[in-house]
Amino acid sequence: RKAIMEEFCMLHNINLEGLNSRNYFPHVFEIEDVTDTLINEFINQKYQEERAVRSANQDYLVDQLNRLQHFDWGGSFGNSLEKNIVNNYVKKIQSFDRINEEIEGSLLSSLRGYTLNSWYNHWTSIIIEDLFKDHETVLPTIGQVRKIDFFINDIPFDLKVTYFPEQLFQDKLRDNGYGNELTELKGICRKLDIYIPSDLKNKVLKLHLYNKVSEDQRGEAREFIAELQDQKRIIIEEAEANPTELKRWFYENQGEARFDASNRFFLVLTNETDISNSWKLKRNVMFLRQNIHDHLDNLSMDMSSLETEFYWRKDQQTYNCKSDILFLKYSEL
Repeated sequence: RKAIMEEFCMLHNINLEGLNSRNYFPHVFEIEDVTDTLINEFINQKYQEERAVRSANQDYLVDQLNRLQHFDWGGSFGNSLEKNIVNNYVKKIQSFDRINEEIEGSLLSSLRGYTLNSWYNHWTSIIIEDLFKDHETVLPTIGQVRKIDFFINDIPFDLKVTYFPEQLFQDKLRDNGYGNELTELKGICRKLDIYIPSDLKNKVLKLHLYNKVSEDQRGEAREFIAELQDQKRIIIEEAEANPTELKRWFYENQGEARFDASNRFFLVLTNETDISNSWKLKRNVMFLRQNIHDHLDNLSMDMSSLETEFYWRKDQQTYNCKSDILFLKYSEL
């Protein structure tokens, strides 16, 4: 960035006269007195200036984030709002009156959920990124740098705050002999005479039935939930012990529109008491700071373990990059 380069050069008496801004970097790069230490000190100083502004506002921001009580993308719409508006409203409804009713009803609810969830993800991501950058072993970036949030041991990383993938849960449950989670939920509901609605899509229905069974105090319901939680806990522990498969899964199942093979640091958050509430951990600053910094305090990067190879089906190419992963598990018990 022109302004930042000019500030650095002014600070260190580097003459830029007659140079086009595009030539600033190669010019400074060739100066022997400009060491890595000098550059890193400047970067950290600029970050501290940016961070001071956000730190002063952090308590307010966390308080606002804690006001979100439900993390719902809007029924079956997920986070692809525009696509679903076109497919489920624009192309299916011919009646002017009906489409207006839908706009005021289900579409408004979906829009609210999409907006609130996007707002929550945006601001919690900034907070968590700062928690990494605050650590002395991490070199921050200045401003927004495409696909790079920070450096650890001179390796650039793009931070991805996420959860254990629901689809991978289902695949592993099936492979481990548990069966299909929705089918099992329907089975326990029928056994306990818990009403199963017919107007919900499978993804929403699964969460709906899970909540109903979780709130049922009968012994069979409690045993069912405990068994399901144990099965998922085992799956996460296996992934933590051998993270290569999960890292590859994240790369191979990323959205096509946002595909890239950049280095990534995956932060996987899990509420072991109730996995459906894992989203709340993104605003638990005390928990995150302590565990992220503990990890960085004891970090000894095995370079070979960072090497990640994955296959992208869309272009039938194999990609190589570096990635790391940190599992943070929280229990309310």
